[in-house]
Order: sequence, then C-alpha cells, then structure tokens
Amino acid sequence: MGEFFVTATTTTDRQFRRAVRTTSAIQLEKQYHKFSAAHFLIFDDGSAERLHGHNYRVGIELEAALSRGGLVLDFKQVKPLVSAILEPLDERFLVAALHPEIAVVRGREETTVNHGTRRYVVPTDEVCLLPIVNSSAECLAEFIANRLAQALHVHFPDRLLIRLAIGVEETPGQRSLCTLHF
Repeated sequence: MGEFFVTATTTTDRQFRRAVRTTSAIQLEKQYHKFSAAHFLIFDDGSAERLHGHNYRVGIELEAALSRGGLVLDFKQVKPLVSAILEPLDERFLVAALHPEIAVVRGREETTVNHGTRRYVVPTDEVCLLPIVNSSAECLAEFIANRLAQALHVHFPDRLLIRLAIGVEETPGQRSLCTLHF
C-alpha cells in the first residue's frame, strides 16, 4: 500500500492533514469465465427446488498493493487460474456434498443423489460433488473464491493480497458475491 498526505487548500481547512492509503484492484469479467450446470437448492424448511440449470458467469476483483512494476497482478496470469477452477463445473450436475439431507452413492459408472423422496441417477462423470452445504450462488461464489485464493497463494507466494471478491451470476442482473479479506 502506498501512503501519502493530503493537505486541504481552503482557508478553514488549511491545518487539516490526513494520511491516505492507496490500494489498487483488477477486475476480470470475461465471456469465457462461465459454466453451465444443473442443481437444486434446499431451503431452510427442508423443501427443495426442482432440478434445473443456469448459464453461470463469474467475475472477480482482486485488490493488492502495486508491485514495484506497477501491477496488482498480470491479467494473463490470473485468467487461466480462474478457467481451471470453472472447467470441472461446466456441464455437470452440482451436488452440495456437505448438506445433511443429501445422500450420495457414487459408483464407477453412475451416481445416485437422494434428497427426501427424490432420487437422481446420473452418469458419474456428469456429477460434481462440491464441499459446500448448498448449491446456491452464494456457496458457489465462496467455493470459487477459496479455490482461487489457494491458487493465487501457490502461484504468487510473495504478493500481499488484500481482498478477493467473486461474483457468480445465475442470470443477467442476479449475482451473489463472496469477499475474502486477507
């Protein structure tokens, strides 16, 4: 973070001086940072949506102090990290493996997902069991944020990250956000 002082110029504020810290951020909202997936939500009362799908879009904002070269991070180095996280989610049935009311039997060729009286039998390679409690956009955003934070730490261990925000959009204008503060 950079630090400099701002001095007011009006007569009444001439003696006012305050420190200002600056950070910078990059934002990525690429057309190809998307995935199409099926899911169903389970609500707090135990009821659930029908199985349905979305064409999700993912945006990120990454805040950090500028490097000596004047960069937060190189866009070209961050984009493939995001793509690698999203690719396994694409064209899959997303299952919240940590939800206490979901039972999963994973076989070599097919996976059975049970919730209440509902039973879904799906080819195993089309199911993505996620370590989340629900397949909501909120939980997906948190999952993606944590995975990206891990990848950034591995690829850029010397960079001091301040904040990472992930937005997961189910439909245009309907987005959940997860923000990690480091």
